[in-house]
Amino acid sequence: MADQANVVIRPLGQPGDLGWVVMAHGEVYSREFGWDSSFEALVARIVADYAAHHDPAREAAWIAEIDGQRVGCIFCVKADDATAKLRTLLVRPDGRGHRLGGQLVDTCMAFARNAGYRRITLWTTDILGPARQIYLDRGFQLTQEEPGRQFGADLVSQTYETNL
Repeated sequence: MADQANVVIRPLGQPGDLGWVVMAHGEVYSREFGWDSSFEALVARIVADYAAHHDPAREAAWIAEIDGQRVGCIFCVKADDATAKLRTLLVRPDGRGHRLGGQLVDTCMAFARNAGYRRITLWTTDILGPARQIYLDRGFQLTQEEPGRQFGADLVSQTYETNL
């Protein structure tokens, strides 16, 4: 997948990819939303679990690059035999405007469908409007919502799901 700016979505797996996912999430969410390091720690656990235990037939992750620089990521992991979970979608500010968020979600959904999952779910918060719109545009529906305090902020946690 490429356009004039040399945009590529490639499988995660190059040296530094795992650490970049954690670092980028920590930096972007702190700068844009004031979230504390507990969010970065959550992402670190997700990434470490994936690195240590993922089943390549049912789980995958991708990095988006522009001109060879990492600017985005997404993971697809197993929730249960029928359900995939979309995790860690991120497009850094320097990667926005290239429709990478949608491309990453489409890549994740296509993988989940091909891996035999019947549905895909994700967790997000209500303040992530652009990401939520990507999900809604692809048929995701809100299935659960709960206010609370997480990552040093008052947030509304949301779960979305769609059939594949």
